[in-house]
Amino acid sequence: MATRLSTGIPTFDKLIEGGIPQGFMVALTGEPGTGKTIFSLSFTAQGLKEGDICIYVTTEESRESVVSQASQFGWDFQRYLDKKIIVIDALLREKGDEWSLNELTPEEMVKKVIEAKQRLGYGRARLVIDSLSAFFLDKPVMARKISYYVKRVLYKWNFTTLVVSQYAVTTSQAFGFGVEHVADGIIRFRRVIRNGELRRYMIVEKMRQTDHDRHLWNFEIIRGKGIVLRKTAAQEERESVEGVAGQRSES
Repeated sequence: MATRLSTGIPTFDKLIEGGIPQGFMVALTGEPGTGKTIFSLSFTAQGLKEGDICIYVTTEESRESVVSQASQFGWDFQRYLDKKIIVIDALLREKGDEWSLNELTPEEMVKKVIEAKQRLGYGRARLVIDSLSAFFLDKPVMARKISYYVKRVLYKWNFTTLVVSQYAVTTSQAFGFGVEHVADGIIRFRRVIRNGELRRYMIVEKMRQTDHDRHLWNFEIIRGKGIVLRKTAAQEERESVEGVAGQRSES
């Protein structure tokens, strides 16, 4: 029976038989602002809570921003920094920073991740790459090759990995479909404006070795807690219809 790693979101873990199977590479896909980074931070925070080694590669925010954002939800990355977690900053900072990338290439990133794992030591490890899309934005046809390279090389280092795959706002299409083909699991994030309100949704589209839930779930991002699943889109629709019917009968 596969060992499963909690995401730190109890309501979500129930959808995937208790957590992500150890050793899997799972793609988090969707437009910006849909909750992918908060999900990744929760997964990392849960790892620290359980004593796992954690490595977080950030290509779109600074290290300081990642640590600060985590603190908004009660996750103290600063306390564990360079002891149980290393945040690799891929924003091409000054060369004196040990955990920054000199080049934005998958080879440089993988090399730095392995160095971080060796520094932190042996044990179960969690890895987040937020986002992997940054390595093939200018060459989307390379997405599958790069994704496979990352998975193949890092698998032997006992990582359970989340890779963020960004979608373009203008087309709602992924920057290269290779991530989803290679990944062991796919969690898709969506957002819609309904009645003038932003609503976020997620669905587990794929999770190998798992009898996973197949519903689209509405969720909220709550300060001090993180992601909380509320109800399925079908439940929302049913309640909306019942509400309209109730208003008509009253009138």
